[in-house]
Amino acid sequence: MAYAEKVYKVRAGRTTKQFTWRSRYKKPDGSWGSEPGFPTKKVAEDWGEEQEAAIRAGRWTDPDLVRKPFGTWAREWMAAKSPRGRTTETRWERLERHILPRWEHVPLGAITWFDAENWANSLECDDSTATQCLTIMSMILTGAVDAQHLLVNPLANRRRSRTAEAKERDREKAPTSELWAPPEAVLRAARRAGPVNGLHLVTTAFAGVRWGESLALRAESLTERRERADGAEFVCPTLSVVQEVAEYQPRDKDGTKLGQVLVLEPLKTAESKRDIDLPPFLAELLAAHAERHRYEWLFCTVGGLHWRRNNFGRQVTRPVFDGRKKLAATKGHAPRDGWEPIMRGVTMRALRHTHDTYQDQIGVKPSLAYEQAGHKRPGIKAVYQHPTPAMRRDRLEGLQQIYERAMGHLGWERIWES
Repeated sequence: MAYAEKVYKVRAGRTTKQFTWRSRYKKPDGSWGSEPGFPTKKVAEDWGEEQEAAIRAGRWTDPDLVRKPFGTWAREWMAAKSPRGRTTETRWERLERHILPRWEHVPLGAITWFDAENWANSLECDDSTATQCLTIMSMILTGAVDAQHLLVNPLANRRRSRTAEAKERDREKAPTSELWAPPEAVLRAARRAGPVNGLHLVTTAFAGVRWGESLALRAESLTERRERADGAEFVCPTLSVVQEVAEYQPRDKDGTKLGQVLVLEPLKTAESKRDIDLPPFLAELLAAHAERHRYEWLFCTVGGLHWRRNNFGRQVTRPVFDGRKKLAATKGHAPRDGWEPIMRGVTMRALRHTHDTYQDQIGVKPSLAYEQAGHKRPGIKAVYQHPTPAMRRDRLEGLQQIYERAMGHLGWERIWES
């Protein structure tokens, strides 16, 4: 049974006559817990009896754990989790850059939705990043509930309402993520980039592979789809996406950064694992490239290594799309031709947007468009509607026509002259 005891105050090393009351109560393991700082004996006893009642009811949390700083628990939670490497790195980035500067020393029990939402709305970052920070915090607090540090997660199942200022910040940002490239721009950039890197650009624009997926493609990724419908067989070449290359910095259990790595990982979602139907021109280009390519990876550096995203942007996408200055010959360096811009700001992500834009342009049915892009289709139609060979044939014909029209506009017979 809970009871109270006096705690005399000490000043200058001497016990005074002033005192407060400390509550003593039986913990679940049979040991005695204590909580100091009560003004009267009755208040201390009542608090202790409440703890014992909560223990008997199975709804008690240790006050010491409730007071644990968020940062301390976040590190414990991160050390206990082992998702994909890039996912772990993203969580650490959000924690270190945005979350911990505000919540590092806040007790778990002091976090409220009101404070967390207002903080997220004040962040000077992309709206999606702010929402992701709240999601990560909520996951960590759910872990605290599971570990019996909290009774409830105050952030669970709450939807963020954005302020007018946050919406205005988003409107002021340049819509670079909304870029897409006309086929003529894609082909001109591909010619500049050369047969290997240029084919990488074309494959992203006409097949919609993600950056990490494209780096994991091998010759064996070129496969074939066979389906029967209406008494006939539908056959088409495909690009099998089964893995991706992730670029990130691993961490030890304390969150200390280790060296940057490029590693093969499983795909993030079940929908990402797919066979992409290839239009005839792209199937021919990829087959010819695979036959003469001497490295394991279809798209790699001149030394056969995985590209780093920033290096590919600096050496390939930025100069071929944005243009470059002409350089005269100098000691140790050959002269370099200048390039006029083709379409500023295009990235590999924008080329993936380009693929889905082409699909929409030629009227690809949603069931097939979602499948080919590796997206999960929402709603009940995802259960009832499925791609058919006729849909696949129409998509391939549409993409082939986009390519052929662009080649005609450019007056080209082939993308690379040699």
